[in-house]
Amino acid sequence: MASLVCPKTPSLSSSSSLSSTTPFLRPSIFFFRPKSSSYSRLPTVRAKIREIFMPALSSTMTEGKIVSWIKSEGDTLSKGESVVVVESDKADMDVETFYDGILAAIVVNEGETAPVGSPIGLLAETEEEVAEAKAKAASQSTGAPAASAPKLQDSAPVPTPAPVPAPAQTVTTAPTTPGKVVATPYAKKLAKQHKVDINKIVGTGPFGRITPEDVEKAAGITTTPKSNVAVPAAAAPSSPPKAAASFPEIPGSSVVPFTSMQAAVSKNMVESLSVPTFRVGYPVGTDALDALYEKVKPKGVTMTALLAKAAAMALVQHPVVNATCKDGKSFAYNGNINIAVAVAINGGLITPVLQDADKLDLYLLSQKWKELVEKARAKQLQPHEYNSGTFTLSNLGMFGVDRFDAILPPGQGAIMAVGASKPTVSADKDGFFSVKNKMLVNVTADHRIIYGADLAAFLQTFSKIVENPENLTM
Repeated sequence: MASLVCPKTPSLSSSSSLSSTTPFLRPSIFFFRPKSSSYSRLPTVRAKIREIFMPALSSTMTEGKIVSWIKSEGDTLSKGESVVVVESDKADMDVETFYDGILAAIVVNEGETAPVGSPIGLLAETEEEVAEAKAKAASQSTGAPAASAPKLQDSAPVPTPAPVPAPAQTVTTAPTTPGKVVATPYAKKLAKQHKVDINKIVGTGPFGRITPEDVEKAAGITTTPKSNVAVPAAAAPSSPPKAAASFPEIPGSSVVPFTSMQAAVSKNMVESLSVPTFRVGYPVGTDALDALYEKVKPKGVTMTALLAKAAAMALVQHPVVNATCKDGKSFAYNGNINIAVAVAINGGLITPVLQDADKLDLYLLSQKWKELVEKARAKQLQPHEYNSGTFTLSNLGMFGVDRFDAILPPGQGAIMAVGASKPTVSADKDGFFSVKNKMLVNVTADHRIIYGADLAAFLQTFSKIVENPENLTM
């Protein structure tokens, strides 16, 4: 059965599902009629009870949490109507139904989580099917514990029966019979060596062939029995699996599970450790930028928008810094410059994306940024508004942080960490000292595709744009 619900985004779609009692029919059956007039009537396909599946709201989402059910059991639904609010790893999204019907049963309650693709509710077409849907929901909820019972039995240690010793094999001698003796060459050699009458030995080999072991037994020589089955050597006592580092419990502490967003951030940070990165720092003068900011601030322009615009203009000249390497074997030059900007929100971190930041003027960019921040804090961002970044900007300068390193997000080539602008004593080429405002910019980059010279050239261009910011307002 296919999903009945979809988030309000054009990127996701769904298709109708068949009843469990209706056989699958190829689409061609519905479009072509046999030429013979004696064809049998085709069965009518009608979905009676449909499952509402947990949708995938982002490429990294593996499970979702039910924030709230907009509709209750027994409510009549119309196509396109919002049914449930789902919390993904990045945002809360309303999910709507593709079909008319009755919300017969809620399988996953508010506050509970479910894997992507698992049923969270059942939709019936008529009142008569509601009872059947409720029974089906009850069987699904009770089926999980029952299925886990055999696993518990399997995990119980099974007593190993004591090995039964094989009966001692007795060597039987046979009277001498005329005819050729069938024995291996080595068996004949051993018989001669130990002075054993080979004619009196009954062979245990194929077709009565006398083997060296038969000769040794007849001679009374005790040997270690050979086996065709390889017996593994006694395994050394295996060390127990390495347990997670245990820390002393602090009185009064409490354990708080990750939210979906925190779990996604944790997963991305661990994943980024597999990328070889390096960091380059560069001091940038900000006197001219500070003066421009004071002029445009009353018009709603933020410092973040100024920095994003400057970064986008520099990336136009250095496309390799905007590139992406995902498989370790090739990389892609991105056709768009989408600046993702890190934003701290309640319960996590998200990176709204300023798409085509190089093509938008400063004022439109600032307006777009304001809208994205509001949606991010309300957890209403659409997937394309937070997962389409090609370069990330993180600005902690507003908190007075003078320098820091940022962790490279998976799927991007570089991330820029911007510190606070502070008065700095510097000397010019003539040896005269002066005090100028400077900020330290650190860039973390994927060393598989971006090299030190690439990053140095990019930072020089970025510095020139910031120190001469007239072009930012064009």
